[in-house]
Amino acid sequence: MTLKICNTMSGEVELFKPRVKNKVTIYVCGPTVYDYSHIGHGKTYMSFDLITRYLEYKGYDVKYVVNITDIDDKIIKRANESGMDPLELAKKFEKTFHADMHALGIKDADVYPTVSGHIPEIIEIIQTLIKKGFAYVVDGDVYFTVSKVEDYGKLTNQTLDAIKSGARVGVDERKQNPADFALWKNSKVGEPRWSSPWGEGRPGWHIECSAMSTKYLGQQIDIHGGGRDLIFPHHENELAQSEAYSGKKPFTSYWLHTGFLTINGEKMSKSLGNFITIIDLLDKWDAEVFRLFILSTHYRKPVNFTQKTLKHQKQSLQRIYNTVDNLRLQIQNAQELETPDKMEEELQKQISRVKETLINAMDDDFNTPKALSEFYNLIKIGNKAIAAKMSKSTLTKVLNTIMEIAHVFGLLEKKREIKALPEEIQILIKERDMARNRKDWKKADEIRLKLKSMSIILEDKPEGTQWRYQE
Repeated sequence: MTLKICNTMSGEVELFKPRVKNKVTIYVCGPTVYDYSHIGHGKTYMSFDLITRYLEYKGYDVKYVVNITDIDDKIIKRANESGMDPLELAKKFEKTFHADMHALGIKDADVYPTVSGHIPEIIEIIQTLIKKGFAYVVDGDVYFTVSKVEDYGKLTNQTLDAIKSGARVGVDERKQNPADFALWKNSKVGEPRWSSPWGEGRPGWHIECSAMSTKYLGQQIDIHGGGRDLIFPHHENELAQSEAYSGKKPFTSYWLHTGFLTINGEKMSKSLGNFITIIDLLDKWDAEVFRLFILSTHYRKPVNFTQKTLKHQKQSLQRIYNTVDNLRLQIQNAQELETPDKMEEELQKQISRVKETLINAMDDDFNTPKALSEFYNLIKIGNKAIAAKMSKSTLTKVLNTIMEIAHVFGLLEKKREIKALPEEIQILIKERDMARNRKDWKKADEIRLKLKSMSIILEDKPEGTQWRYQE
């Protein structure tokens, strides 16, 4: 199957065709750095981490840009409350954002541009928009004229009249149209400011992304992403000003947006007391447990965070690691067959079929729930190969396939010491298997309890008995 992506613009799943063969440009709106990153950020950037990993797996040369908004009303407000310089406050939380992303196992983007580092580029675009008649100056402020854009509202499928009627009461009377938005703001006392042709001030929110995406990816990009909450007004306005600036060149080929994350069915907020930072998350849960939780729901769908769900994912992750550990141990002692028997041949075919089905799922708009289901089938095949004491080539093939897909998912990245079972424990497991075969359940339970006292946990599966070290 060829890769298909659901485009927010059309609402349809479309065939993916990058502008330049084998190359993909991606711009994702980054955080406004005025506070610690929360698990909603984790969902968004982990989702796009998966997307970039899969595109690279498919052989694309990916250029990935995530901006940092370090100039914003929220930053200024928080800085005033704490007595810090706004840019110093932003720098502090920018550092914690990067630390959090690394802790989550999210690969670095190619560029993390900041707004404060791109003021000249922002001013240049605003000047061009004014010259073209798409913007106007009022008392040191610059506004974008939405009425000059014939198809304004096309990303969200809204008419300009509908957008105007939805504008808040008390809108700035200096605007030509209630829906016009700020490109440049005349600075107030105590705010960061830069010199411009319209006086000292600072950029508006939307213009920053047009400037930074254009600088690093050009006037046309393949994929633009972010959380669903950014579709309007941020992405709608970014789209309008970018195409006005470029002369109606299509700004983005595919718009991708991640679904919301809720906590126990409620919106996350400090007022509800359910605000979970990434630091808080990782204090209790492993990063790969959270990643498995994110993968279990399609990136466009909402996901509900509960302790019960994460506990379930923790158990699933442990089973995956146990299988991989056991495969590696058995490969060390396995023999190579000159001619694989029919059972081995069939199992190797199963591995190839499952991998193909998994890739087809990922090609269908990055359908991770379905792909993850196939990944678990690979784990089952691995356990069958272990229980049947198959040849080194079969064991190696299933292990390599598991690790290949796990890297795309961002799983199994931790280095673990593989400890072989002491001989006395191996003997006890064999004795228990023999007891079960003769239906001596009392003896089997006694051995299970004895092994548990030695920190060995047994799990009876259709493909055979599996063991793991107790956590």
